[in-house]
Amino acid sequence: MRNPIVRSFFDRATGSLQYVFHCPATLRGAVVDPVWNYDPRAVAVWTDSADEIEAYVRDSGITLDWILDTHPHADHFSAAPILSERFGGVPRAIGDQVPRIQRLWQEIYGWTEDETPGPEVWDRLFAAGDRFMVGEVPVRVLFSPGHTLASVSYVAGDAAFVHDTLMKPASGTSRADFPGGDAGQLWDSIQEILALPPETRLYVGHDYPAKDADPEPMATVAAHRAANAHVKEGTARADFVARREARDATLPLPERMIAALQVNLRGGRLPPAGPDGRSRLVFPVNRFAPHRTGR
Repeated sequence: MRNPIVRSFFDRATGSLQYVFHCPATLRGAVVDPVWNYDPRAVAVWTDSADEIEAYVRDSGITLDWILDTHPHADHFSAAPILSERFGGVPRAIGDQVPRIQRLWQEIYGWTEDETPGPEVWDRLFAAGDRFMVGEVPVRVLFSPGHTLASVSYVAGDAAFVHDTLMKPASGTSRADFPGGDAGQLWDSIQEILALPPETRLYVGHDYPAKDADPEPMATVAAHRAANAHVKEGTARADFVARREARDATLPLPERMIAALQVNLRGGRLPPAGPDGRSRLVFPVNRFAPHRTGR
C-alpha cells in the first residue's frame, strides 16, 4: 500500500477546498470536489479554478483515473464535467444516495419527471464500503450523511477527504440544516471518521481565513480528537446535536445554494439551453425563510 501525495487548491470566494491526490509510484491520480467559478450577481460562470487544477495535473505528469465529488455542493458549482472533458473523458463519481437528493429538490424546483435528473448524469455511484485503486493507493468509500443525506468520504491510504463534515479543529464542524441534513447523523458520521488511525490526514471541504491568510486544509485524526471545537474527546452526542442545531438556526442560506444545486444535481451541468442558446436558472420564491438580521 502507498500513501498519496495531496495538493490542495482554494477558491477564496466560496471558502471551498479542492484536491488532487496521486500515487507517487505510478503518477495515477484523482481530483476531489473541483470548483466551477460562479458569480451570483452577474449569473456568470468561468473556469479559473479548473484551469489551475488542469495546469497542475499536466505539469506534474499525473494521469487522472477519477474525478470525485463528495456530495452535491450548495456553495459552488462542480467542475467535474469540465475536467473530465479536458482529460479525455475521465470518469466522474459521487455517492449512491444522491438520487434521493434529486427527488427531494424536484419539488423545490418544480421539475417535471422529464426534467428531474437521474443517476445517469454521473459515470459511477459509489456505495458505502466500495473500494478501488488509484495507482497503488487503495481508496475506500465511507457513507458520511448529516451535512447532506448523500455525502460520502474517500479514504485514500493515510489521507481522507471528509468534505463538509469537519472543519479545521478550531472551527469545529459544518452545518446540518439543509434539506435532508441531520445533526445526529453528522455526529455519527464524524465518529466513524475519527475512528480512523490517529495519524490519518483529514482534508476538509472549507475554510474561511482572513483576507491575507492561507486556509488550513488538513489536520490529523489525533488533532481533531484532542482539539476540535465541537467533537473533541469527552463531548456527548446530545450536547453536540443541541449546539449544532442552535448554531444552524442562526445561519443564512449559502448565497449560491439555489443556483448551485440546479447545476450539481445535473452532475455539474447547466440546465438545457432555451431557443436563444442560453441556460436559465429558477429561483422558487418564499420556499425558504428569510434571514432577518437584527431580530
